[in-house]
Amino acid sequence: MELSLQGPVGQVYALVVNNDILFAGTQDGSILAWKFNVVVNVFEPAASLTGHSRGVVSLVVGANRLYSSSMDNTIRVWNLENLQCLQILTDHTSIVMSVLCWDQFLLSCSMDKTVKVWVTTESGKLEVTYTHKEEHGVVALCGVHDSQGKPILLCACSDNTLRLYELPSFLDRGKMFTKQEIRTIQMGPGGIFFTGDGSGQVRVWNWLIDPTISIQ
Repeated sequence: MELSLQGPVGQVYALVVNNDILFAGTQDGSILAWKFNVVVNVFEPAASLTGHSRGVVSLVVGANRLYSSSMDNTIRVWNLENLQCLQILTDHTSIVMSVLCWDQFLLSCSMDKTVKVWVTTESGKLEVTYTHKEEHGVVALCGVHDSQGKPILLCACSDNTLRLYELPSFLDRGKMFTKQEIRTIQMGPGGIFFTGDGSGQVRVWNWLIDPTISIQ
């Protein structure tokens, strides 16, 4: 069945689902939420989360929090129970393109050529514990496991490369080249992952059985 959810102003840049609520990050900086009503079998508007001054480009849910990154160079942390903003993260100096939850950490990447690792302090606030620098802007992040089960961070950069780092050490595991910059990365079953780039091409990647052979 096709449903049209009314409300967004301009483009919709990001979507995430938590339980029975759908969140959409929009071009005007708002995050719209719809809740599914099983009685009448439709999505109904639930809330509008405001605060970002420019488009919301990435949304992720973790630890009962909603994290939103924006073209206004900030990340906002939202309480999923009352949908109130708990904290504004301002350490990036350019568009925050993607956010990722990994264990007790939050990772973010930006066109300021950095990947930042955030950890929750005793006060309950997120602070940067490590900053990884790249030569180019970082467009997208994704966490996967290699053929040996080791956690790997995939970083799509604006120079049309996909860089691989072993976590938590950020040990360089190689890079892959594409025709245009990768805009999105998605995990798949059995260790595979997918990339979509600016040329309109979707690629499916799998890990080599021999971990001593690096990806170049």
